[in-house]
Formats: sequence, C-alpha cells, structure tokens
Amino acid sequence: MDSVVNLVQEKLINKNDFPSFSSGDTITVFYEIREGDKVRTQSFKGVVIQIKGRGQSKTFTIRKMSGTVGVERIFPINMPALKKIEVNKKGKVRQSRIFYFRELRGKKARIKEV
Repeated sequence: MDSVVNLVQEKLINKNDFPSFSSGDTITVFYEIREGDKVRTQSFKGVVIQIKGRGQSKTFTIRKMSGTVGVERIFPINMPALKKIEVNKKGKVRQSRIFYFRELRGKKARIKEV
C-alpha cells in the first residue's frame, strides 16, 4: 500500500526546493493569496513549533505573536501557493515539537541561537 501512495505522490505532486529547517527556527514564508482577480504575495514570519509527516505530505506549523495574541498557521510543504521560505535564525531546542512555547511570555519565550 505504501508503494502505491509513494508512486502517486512522485507522479502528481510538484516538488518544491526549499531550504532545510527544524523546530525552533525562525522562518519567513512567502505565499500567494488570490482575492478575486488579484494575486498578491503575503509573508508570515514566526517560529517553527512542529514538523509533521514525511515525504511530500509533510506539514509544518509556525507561530507568531500579533500584538498580545498568538497566531499559528499550518503549511503543507508542497502547497502550490508557497513561493519562498527564508530561514532567518537557527534555534536550538531540545524537543522536536515545542508546544510548551505557547505558554511562554516575554524573556522566557526566547530561543537560543545556534
């Protein structure tokens, strides 16, 4: 069954060439938004709190603070609207899924840089 899924993914899904990143990294994701006939590029800059899945079905979750409200967004790695990913900072964390980061505020929410 897995071989059939891999075969379909290789044939039908376009592979994007993005830089490698991991949990704790601060990245900026540029993606297209369509509003009627207009197409514009929007950016989302935040900390990667988890990477889930493998292969072409991989997704990653980014968290940013917008004022005092935390905003999280999940991006599939093969989303056609993704244009570019920039790695701003490489962070050093001990866990691959840093959900504890949601409760941290102020100076405690800093991640050490590599």
